[in-house]
Amino acid sequence: MLMHCMSEEILFILQETENQYIKWRDVRMFYKAFSIFLLTMTLAACDQLPYNNLDNKQLKTMLEQGTPIFDVRRPDEWRQTGVINNSKLLTVVNASGKLNPEFLPRFTSMVGKDDPVIIICRTGNRTDQLARYLVEKLGYTNVHNVQNGITQWIREKQPVTRL
Repeated sequence: MLMHCMSEEILFILQETENQYIKWRDVRMFYKAFSIFLLTMTLAACDQLPYNNLDNKQLKTMLEQGTPIFDVRRPDEWRQTGVINNSKLLTVVNASGKLNPEFLPRFTSMVGKDDPVIIICRTGNRTDQLARYLVEKLGYTNVHNVQNGITQWIREKQPVTRL
């Protein structure tokens, strides 16, 4: 009888231990899954741009809809390659990389914060930085960057206007 009682007690303790192990394992699995979820969401948020990148097909569509395009390169670059027809020419930085003091006052007077606007440069690097600034610092909501810039436009044999 004593042996039988001890066996039941040992079984009970083993079952409780196993239940606690299962609970602990479930908690660990939950935290592991939750951590992976948070990491995934964080990385996904890093990939999201605060503006839209356009390829040439999307650019053509927006131009056909009358969306204004600003070519932010320098005058020597415009002369070298030509510009997309009806581009508004407004240099953002000089050859030394310094901000053109006229850029922001002129741009903000011509484009409302919620108006759609396209910006283009040579390869998309300057406009990537500019688009981020316009959205994150100045509150613009509808900025479109031409990914790969005028070089890809020309590479795909799209028309330009020579200056």
